Amino acid sequence: MSFSFARYREAITIAAQSLTLHKTRSFLTMLGIVFGVGAVIAMLSIGEGARQESLEQIEVLGVRNVIIRSLPAPEEEDENEPGAARPFGISLKDADAIRLVCPFAAAITVNWESDVESRTYQGQARGKLIGTTPEHARIFNVRLSDGQFLTQGHLESYANVCLVGSEVKNELFGFENPLGKLVKIEDQWFTVIGVLAEKKEAIAVSAALPSVNGSIIIPLTTAMAKFPREATAGVARMGRRFRFRNQTDGGYLDRSTIDQIAVRIDERTDIAEAADIIARLLKQRHNDQADFTVTIPEQLIEQSQKTQSIFNIVMGAIAGISLLVGGIGIMNIMLASVLERTREIGVRRALGATRSMIIVQFLAEAAMLSVFGGILGIFLGWALTEAISAYAEWRTIISLWSILLAFSVAAATGILFGYYPAKRAADRDVIEALRYE
Repeated sequence: MSFSFARYREAITIAAQSLTLHKTRSFLTMLGIVFGVGAVIAMLSIGEGARQESLEQIEVLGVRNVIIRSLPAPEEEDENEPGAARPFGISLKDADAIRLVCPFAAAITVNWESDVESRTYQGQARGKLIGTTPEHARIFNVRLSDGQFLTQGHLESYANVCLVGSEVKNELFGFENPLGKLVKIEDQWFTVIGVLAEKKEAIAVSAALPSVNGSIIIPLTTAMAKFPREATAGVARMGRRFRFRNQTDGGYLDRSTIDQIAVRIDERTDIAEAADIIARLLKQRHNDQADFTVTIPEQLIEQSQKTQSIFNIVMGAIAGISLLVGGIGIMNIMLASVLERTREIGVRRALGATRSMIIVQFLAEAAMLSVFGGILGIFLGWALTEAISAYAEWRTIISLWSILLAFSVAAATGILFGYYPAKRAADRDVIEALRYE
């Protein structure tokens, strides 16, 4: 056994010496593997980055949530149209109806939104003012970097308290701790009780969610009482348009109109069925008026992941072609090497080398080319990933499994495409090989 191992070790040493003697040829042969491995790692890093974004969207939107949002009113409205005398969009009454009719609603929160100017002695910022309830934190997995969230007491007392997003905090307070300090929102003073942790924004545009980082959260009751949406000629002062007719014409402005209702569905109920029930309930309440949308974040994310999977397969196939080309390159050079070293093969066979030793020698050369090419490809893949992230501004994540996969495929490619030349070398007739010039 020891003698046999020594002979195989000698074959591997001869293979290494052959590659060393032809450095330029060896390097050029490896290039296909290098670029193939680099491309595979770069493509998989893009896919992993997109997958991570999907997971973060699940956290932002809530996988068990159904989101109902008001649609903007049309520019021109027919007062004889059914429902023209009612506000355009959803209201608190709709949220109450969902609570009453839908037993599968584990939690419900509503959002009242408006674009506002806020200022402190240190700076000023323009952001999204969100009036909401304590359930908002649970439904949307809100995390705080400091302070506390809204409480029921804040709602009941119409408290002038607020939480600021990370971007708003930086613009208003810089590096100072904002807790307990005052911020003026429009013409109202509020005390900061919390800072929202910086959060990746959801790219599911149909949910139309406001930016967490650029928002200011206050109690819903405070928002609706102290920032009233007075309508003039159909346009609300706080930036929201309503269906509105002159009070003398019998029209009215429902001050309970809101921008969003989010419903957390219990685990026992299918989300799609729950969303369908909610949509039918609201259509009935709104006389089939198309003034709201119902969004299921889970379906948006599933669709996004399916699209991403197709992208990963296509890009992986393109990158795999590079490895295939690299493998063909190795086989081509190895066949040329076998032809070039025919006399050497004959001499080794005449001195007692077996067919298996010849196979090991040439297979070792192919494996070394693949392994070293794979190592260089890992560095190239890392460089490509950094370049894509920096210049294309795509999120990329290099995972250990992508490196192992690319390297393993590269090594297997080299051995697979190197076996045929190695077998041809071993099958050469000894006498003909010794006569070869």
